[in-house]
Amino acid sequence: MGATMRARIEGIDNQVRPGFRSDDTVYNLRTTIRAEYRDGPIRLLGELWDSRVYGNDRRSAITSTEVNTFEPVQAFIEADLGDALGTGTTLKATAGRMMLNLGSRRLVAADDYRNTTAGYTGLRADIGVGRDWQAALVYVLPQMRRPDDIDSIVDNKRGIDKESFNLVLWGGVVSRAKLIGGASGELSFFHLGESDIVGRPTRDRSLDTVALRLIRKPAVDAADFDLEGGYQRGTISASAAANARRLDVLAWFVHGEAGYTMPGGWKPRLSLFADVASGDRRGGHYGRFDTIFGFRRGEYSPAGMLATISRANIMSPGVRIDAVPDKRSDLYASYRPMWLHSRSDAFSTSNVIDPTGRSGRFAGHQFDARARYWIVPDHLQFEVDTTYITAGRFLREAPNARGRDAFYWSLNLLAIL
Repeated sequence: MGATMRARIEGIDNQVRPGFRSDDTVYNLRTTIRAEYRDGPIRLLGELWDSRVYGNDRRSAITSTEVNTFEPVQAFIEADLGDALGTGTTLKATAGRMMLNLGSRRLVAADDYRNTTAGYTGLRADIGVGRDWQAALVYVLPQMRRPDDIDSIVDNKRGIDKESFNLVLWGGVVSRAKLIGGASGELSFFHLGESDIVGRPTRDRSLDTVALRLIRKPAVDAADFDLEGGYQRGTISASAAANARRLDVLAWFVHGEAGYTMPGGWKPRLSLFADVASGDRRGGHYGRFDTIFGFRRGEYSPAGMLATISRANIMSPGVRIDAVPDKRSDLYASYRPMWLHSRSDAFSTSNVIDPTGRSGRFAGHQFDARARYWIVPDHLQFEVDTTYITAGRFLREAPNARGRDAFYWSLNLLAIL
């Protein structure tokens, strides 16, 4: 048995995303209860999430990604089948409702910063061959959060999330340890199939995404790196309308990062990084990269109320420093300038757009920082997050831009039982 409770107060001055209140403060409460049973090779696990928001209204930047009450996100059975595939192999099979964090998590993840998480219902197989080869294969139906209308979200109403074969994700990640000079390699492939269901029109996505990754994990007094590129093909509707025309998809992303962890009491790690994700342009295909269910907070800005940038229509180098002052605390700070890959598409996930392209490419600068401290080690943690976005030419001149610098902050208290 185990349980967690996280209380958060977050605020924003000069919201970047149009359509929401410019200045706002809301209160989040997330409670999870987890139960697990083991009997030999069999494991049963159930986990209930209750995510609520208070102090908000219809103009707040709140969606079903923040509210999901009394939801059994996980309820699965796992069987350790040992060397069922042959000598030197391992096999674990899982069936039911589950959370997924696969590979780099840039395509499939259970985001922990936002108030809710992503759940999936279906099958998973984890396969090991020898000491170095691993594979995680899935066929799942991503859970669609319910209710998802704004009135129900504001009132924290309850509704069990739905699964449907109208939204299917399958694929997996194959990894090889010590592939090149001590670095590990990963090959990912995922297919997302989506179509309309009653009361939920969609853009009918049919996307195949393949990604290659080479990574050397951080270590004290050593260099590390993380290089990944993804390529996406398929089809998508021009809008959610039933008669919308179909478009061919050709999109991609690249992430590169190189760092060094210095010896010393704080073990500071300095890293340089660059992210490029394609945007849509005029022409014969749709070019905006879809990160599917990838995480946001670890590399971009916080999810939830801010949710301004992610892995879509962006070009952004940057620098970051991480430090661990002692066993109870850790902190980081990062800086990145930001440009649009396509000047006629919406800037990343901000929904700020100039279809004419006349507002240029430069969106602005982002300064992001986080500090965490264990008040009671392993049981009670305090966290503060801040993000400052200066408005560049695009965020000043685009037709639906607010044209002002934005400041986001949150205070978090996490209790673990």
